[in-house]
Amino acid sequence: MRVLAVASEAFPLIKTGGLADVVGALPGALAGEGIAVTTLVPGYPKVMAAIGDAPIALDLPDRFGPARLRAGRAGGLDLLVLEAPQFFDRPGNPYTGPAGEDWEDNGLRFAALGFAAAEAAVALGFQAVHAHDWQAGLAGAYLRLTAPRRVPLAFTIHNLAFQGQFAPGLFPRLGLPPTAWRVDGLEYFGHVGFLKAGLWYADRITTVSPTYAEEIRTPEGGMGLDGLLRGRAEVVSGILNGIDETVWDPATDPALVVRFSAADPSPRAANKPALQSRFGLAPEPEAPLFAFVGRLAWQKGMDLVLEALPALLRAGGQLAILGTGDAALEARCLGAAAAHPGRVGAFIGFDEALARLCYAGADAVLVPSRFEPCGLAQLCALRYGAPPVVARTGGLADTVIDANAMALAAGCATGVQFPPSDAAMLGAALQRTAGLIRDRAAWACIRANALACDVSWHRSARQYAALFREIASANG
Repeated sequence: MRVLAVASEAFPLIKTGGLADVVGALPGALAGEGIAVTTLVPGYPKVMAAIGDAPIALDLPDRFGPARLRAGRAGGLDLLVLEAPQFFDRPGNPYTGPAGEDWEDNGLRFAALGFAAAEAAVALGFQAVHAHDWQAGLAGAYLRLTAPRRVPLAFTIHNLAFQGQFAPGLFPRLGLPPTAWRVDGLEYFGHVGFLKAGLWYADRITTVSPTYAEEIRTPEGGMGLDGLLRGRAEVVSGILNGIDETVWDPATDPALVVRFSAADPSPRAANKPALQSRFGLAPEPEAPLFAFVGRLAWQKGMDLVLEALPALLRAGGQLAILGTGDAALEARCLGAAAAHPGRVGAFIGFDEALARLCYAGADAVLVPSRFEPCGLAQLCALRYGAPPVVARTGGLADTVIDANAMALAAGCATGVQFPPSDAAMLGAALQRTAGLIRDRAAWACIRANALACDVSWHRSARQYAALFREIASANG
């Protein structure tokens, strides 16, 4: 079966977050299920350089200016690349300009991506389309309202907080029928809603974890779209993300000081002093070492970590912070490091190799998100034997088994959970975790369980494959 995936980024070609990791890893997992995925991405400079002089697969109608699709292979992916220099031949971040502001024409840029997806799906004979997040949201509108042949669509929400809303003046430029400008279409509180379009026109809607699929149908978690999602509840489901275990493998990872595996985890300990050294932390082998790797943002709960820092320090712990994001949080992290030398270290920015050393050298990894559709940090932490301390929300709740009394007795705990959005509860969880780390037998069992977790795509790929076959069969 042939499926066209549509997304604004894909690892290893272009990446700003977890979306790229999913889009890059899922095709390989689906190949084992008999699903051949071709991935449509914009022709950013890095992508165009990666495919070189790839042949033209399709010349597109001149709806948004000159554009065509090139077919190539790069980064282990079969690709269709939207060559539209007027939109994508720009340096840096895919979505923002040099000063960090959104490109003014983002609405047109990603409308062109959705239009190209619909044209390719029909002209090149794909049996289903898999669109990811708001940037691919208009694929469904073009497939349902302008395409000459019906191609079924699955739409995946990676984060409902990012919705792609644009001023109503964009609508006449999209080339869609006037009837699409209504509540049961693209109109969303007087704006053009890209994410809403994806949800409205999809045959099936998936999210990246089962718990998140439930949360987004509530007023608290639905971010204004809960009514639509409740109305379409029969087609909404959650399929848990995974990670590529060949990319994330502590037995082969060159970023580690010493490599290790689930079968022989003992060499892992040598990575802890290396991590302490990199972050300027005291070389104390018995100190519980926590790491935070990710965006410094309200959603990710970095402010909660800073509020709970006294509890961590009272427990004799150390903290390594690696990330970038909100300027005020960056300053607070640097301030905490300056105030607590040898106990707190902060690196503002992103360094892939250093992130991997964090996962391999920390005793535990913090993922205190206020909401988290799935999260990949906790999956990487499990894979590298750093039992995660997570908020009990979204995919974090689905992937980590709390080390409560019953789980410890049963020998099945893989980390620590706490109620989300509460610094006091996070502080209590940090102190509980520090106590577990000092109980060598208990922590060895938890770490062994973490290392044994199946965080691959295998189970989820089977679910996606079944979904694609189901919608293709229903399409006749």
